[in-house]
Amino acid sequence: MAGLRLFSGSIIAPFGPVSVVAGDDGLRSVSFAHEPVANVPAGAQVERDESHPVVSLALTQLGEYLAGERTEFDLPLVLAGTEFQVAAWAALARVAYGKTASYATQAASIGRPRATRAVGAANGRNPVAIVLPCHRIVGSDGSLTGFAGGLETKKWLLAHEEAVLAVRGAA
Repeated sequence: MAGLRLFSGSIIAPFGPVSVVAGDDGLRSVSFAHEPVANVPAGAQVERDESHPVVSLALTQLGEYLAGERTEFDLPLVLAGTEFQVAAWAALARVAYGKTASYATQAASIGRPRATRAVGAANGRNPVAIVLPCHRIVGSDGSLTGFAGGLETKKWLLAHEEAVLAVRGAA
């Protein structure tokens, strides 16, 4: 998409840098240091501008999340994917803070109970990690499975949410 201007910024989390990319229409990407930026169309120009309104809002809300002050995100999102992927990503937002769900539960929640592997593949392409919390999806036996940020990051995010709830007396 020639001529599309996007903006980026980053925040340092306890598990490493987290980068965001946004346009005037909303947040397009939240990625970890070692992974490629998702959801940026070919030909788009990305410039670092942490003062861009959507980038600034995303960084502020990520900082609040990491500080244990925010349990839900309120950001405009631009999700580019198939109808199935977008449905799978939307289902992630329904998994409560500090809780987990299985891939099978996520697949059933979008009316595709036999699409467990496809849901896993969609989660692997989630362009806005943390904001749409794919880290809350675990194996049917409760085991931690693949995560773009790495399993150590997934463990950290889940433990962080559990600790925040414990401090608030809601665990």
